[in-house]
Amino acid sequence: MPTIPLTQRGAEKLKEELHRLKTVERHAVIQAIAEARAQGDLSENAEYDAAKDKQGFIEGRIQELEGKLSAAQVIDPSSLDADGKVVFGATVDLEDEDSGAKATYQIVGDDEADLKLGLISISSPIARALIGKEAGDVAEVQAPGGLKHWEIIAVRYI
Repeated sequence: MPTIPLTQRGAEKLKEELHRLKTVERHAVIQAIAEARAQGDLSENAEYDAAKDKQGFIEGRIQELEGKLSAAQVIDPSSLDADGKVVFGATVDLEDEDSGAKATYQIVGDDEADLKLGLISISSPIARALIGKEAGDVAEVQAPGGLKHWEIIAVRYI
């Protein structure tokens, strides 16, 4: 399995979710199955079927998280020394050359991306256009509304 890049914050979020699934959710669904079994006939018991479905989802998500964490390459952006180039974990200040709109994004792993928080996935078109560039460069991004030109104002490793 290839390595999965994660920031320290992203790895912690996945570990917290895994812990919650194993210690809270798993036990709650086992209890729900036991209660549904106590109601008698399982062939027409909707609560039992729903609890079994939820158990399957939880167990699948636990396996998925364990796999991702075992293949994770945790990167601390504050310890990077990339000579001002945009790399995984970097926080980039941008300005749209056409509209003058400003934006700040941190390039993170796929599982931790959240555009509302300014976290963009390493596999997103804008992140791919930014990788390897530095302050003063212009990145061309093919967006749904057409080609966008973003000037890189600053690159920070925080």
